[in-house]
Amino acid sequence: MSITLNGLNQREMRLNLVVVTPPPLRAIDLTPALLCEELFGLYGATIRIQKPHVAIPNLEKIILAALEIGSRKGFHSTTTRDLAEASGLSIGAIYSYVESKETLLRMILAAVGFAVERVIAPPEAGEASDPAARLRGLIRRHIQVTDVMQRWFYFAFLEVKAFDKSARDMALQSELRTEGLIADAIRDGIAAGLYAPGDPQVWAGLVKPLLQDWYIKRWKYRRRGITSAAYVDTVTRFVEKAIARG
Repeated sequence: MSITLNGLNQREMRLNLVVVTPPPLRAIDLTPALLCEELFGLYGATIRIQKPHVAIPNLEKIILAALEIGSRKGFHSTTTRDLAEASGLSIGAIYSYVESKETLLRMILAAVGFAVERVIAPPEAGEASDPAARLRGLIRRHIQVTDVMQRWFYFAFLEVKAFDKSARDMALQSELRTEGLIADAIRDGIAAGLYAPGDPQVWAGLVKPLLQDWYIKRWKYRRRGITSAAYVDTVTRFVEKAIARG
């Protein structure tokens, strides 16, 4: 006997279930306003101001102030008064949006995770069945995203180690996620005979620092006049040559 709900049994409900997957975004779509809109949706329960047209722009001011001050003096040395002065909001208003510095940190980490899942991870046309194209796409999208969100990724990389375990776990999972995507592409490429035999996880771990260098030491490439497109091309050729089948 089936259990029914509104005339549908469980099997019919499963067959009629439609899973809506958000469409992938481009790196250029990752504006502070879009990211803060996503954060407002995620952290709305802890934000006292519930009107989106008021809350989202003010949340953007607070987070951009935190990223800017944190890059100069370190996030642990940043005070609520610093955030208030840089954002143009009162100290009381700051607490209406972020109940603690740890919450603010988690918001920034959540924005990084959102960018990974909505821009870097989704394969583009033809990549699912072509490991080489997928690997090239992952490298390109990672560099493009961190080009647009340089301060967000830089902050997450440098500051999270000083915070509590749950925040560190958030950052670790984000890093392992991108590393896992790269490892999967390499693994599929080895199986297809495109790359030399090897350990995909180790190779992905070696690729990751090349991608991180773009946002951690951005000054170095800016000084040398290297664009993100040129860096994408250099890293792609370097990686493909290193893992090429002999």
